Amino acid sequence: MKNIITNIFKCLSLGVGMTCFFSCEKFIDTDLPTNQIGTSEVFSDVSSANAALAGLYAELWSSSMISGDVTGSAAILGTYTDDLTCYAPYIQNGLVDVYNNVQIPSNTIVYNLWSKAYKQIYYANSIIKGVKESSSISQVNKDRLIGEATVIRSLLYYNLSQIFDEVPYTDTTDYLYNSQLKKVSKLHLMSNLESDLQTVLIGLNDQYANQERIYVNRKVAELLLAKVFLSQEKWNQAENLLFQITQSPLYVWEADLSKVFTKTGKHILWQLKPANSTDATKEYLLYNFTTSLPTSFSLSDALVNSFELGDLRKTAWMLPIVINQKTYFRPMKYRNPANSNTTENSVIFRIEEVYLLYAESLANQNKIQEAKIIVDKIRQRAGLNPLPIGLSKQEMIDKVLDESRHEFFAEMGHRFFDLKRLKKIDILALSKPNWKSFHSAFPIPEKEMVINPNLNPQNPGY
Repeated sequence: MKNIITNIFKCLSLGVGMTCFFSCEKFIDTDLPTNQIGTSEVFSDVSSANAALAGLYAELWSSSMISGDVTGSAAILGTYTDDLTCYAPYIQNGLVDVYNNVQIPSNTIVYNLWSKAYKQIYYANSIIKGVKESSSISQVNKDRLIGEATVIRSLLYYNLSQIFDEVPYTDTTDYLYNSQLKKVSKLHLMSNLESDLQTVLIGLNDQYANQERIYVNRKVAELLLAKVFLSQEKWNQAENLLFQITQSPLYVWEADLSKVFTKTGKHILWQLKPANSTDATKEYLLYNFTTSLPTSFSLSDALVNSFELGDLRKTAWMLPIVINQKTYFRPMKYRNPANSNTTENSVIFRIEEVYLLYAESLANQNKIQEAKIIVDKIRQRAGLNPLPIGLSKQEMIDKVLDESRHEFFAEMGHRFFDLKRLKKIDILALSKPNWKSFHSAFPIPEKEMVINPNLNPQNPGY
C-alpha cells in the first residue's frame, strides 16, 4: 500500500510554502506504515486515523524543524547563533552562509525550513479536518486526535514565527485560500495559537498513550501554551501553567546527568522515536566524529569557554577530540551508534526546560528569590554553587539565559529562541562578525514570494 501522504497532500502545490518538498514520484514510492490505508478510508475508523497521525509523527522525526539532523532547528539555529561551528562543504546559498550570517532569500536552508513546516502544517490540518468530519470516530478519540495534531501544528507555527517573524496562518486545507495567504503579525499569530491550544486542552489527557512518551499529551500542550504566554509577556499566566507541570506526578527530576537522554526517563515530556528499533538517533549521527576532522559541526569555542569551572555538564555532555594538535568538542548527549541503540530517542521537551521557563516567568515579575531556588536546583545538579543573593531582575534573567544555554546546547535551537524571546539576540554581535540587528529574523524564501506575492514585503534587511 502506498504512503498516506500521497493521498492527503496530492503533491501539494499550495503557494505559501506548501509546494511539495519531495517529488510526487517519491511520495508514490513510499510505503505505508503497516497499519495505514488509503485516503478514502483514512478517517473511517479510529485505527486508520491513528495511522494518519502516526505518519505525521514519522514526518517530524524524518525531516522537520524538530528533527535531530541537519534539517532541524538544533543544527541550523545552533550554527546560526554561537553554539556550533560549521564545517559543512561550502555550497552557495547553503548551510555555510547561514553559519556566516550572510543568508539571502534564495538560501536553500531557509527555504527548506519554511516549506517543510508548511507541508507538515497542511498535513496536520488535513488530519483535523478529516477527523472532525468523520461519522465513525468517537468524540473521545476525535478530541485526542484533533488535540495532538493541533499541538504539533501550533509548535510549527510558534517556531516559524520566532525564525521569520510575521508568517501566514491557516487552519484550512482550501487550496485557493491557502495560495493567497498574507502574513499576520506575531501578536495575531500568538493570539491564534493561544486560542487553538486552549480549545484542545480539555480533550487531551495527562497520561501518555505510549510508555516511551512519543506522543504529545496535555502537559506538552500546556508547556507550549506557556511559551506562547511568555512571548506575549503574560508572565503570571505562564507561571501558573509551568508550576502545574512541575507538580505533576508524571515527572521526576533526573539527578544523574548520564541518564538525562535515556528514553525511559520520567523527566521527559516528549520525544521522537527512530524509525527502526536499533537505529541511532539523528543527533548521534550528525555530530559523530572521532579521528578525522568534523564534516558537519563541532561545539563552538564561544560555547565551550562560557561554562563555569567545574560544570559537570561540560564533562558529561561534551567529548574533547584532538586532531592535528587542535581540540574539537563534540556534543555527546546521545551515545548509541547505529544498529545498537536500544536506550535513546530524540528528546523534544524535558522537565528542565519547564523549570527554567518557570524561573524566567518569576524573574519577570520580580520574584527573584523564587526564581533563584529553581535555578539553583539546575546548578546543583551541574555541580555548581548557588547563585549569589541580591541579584536584580535583569541579572536573574541573564542567569536563567546562561543556564539554558549550558543545559540545552545542541537541542532544538534553544539558544536562538531564548535570545529572541528575551530580546537579547544582538549579543551575538560579540561572537559573530557578520551579525546585524536585522538577522534576528530570516528572510522570507524567495520561491514562496514569487508563487504568492501576498507575502510581500520582504523582511527588513533582505
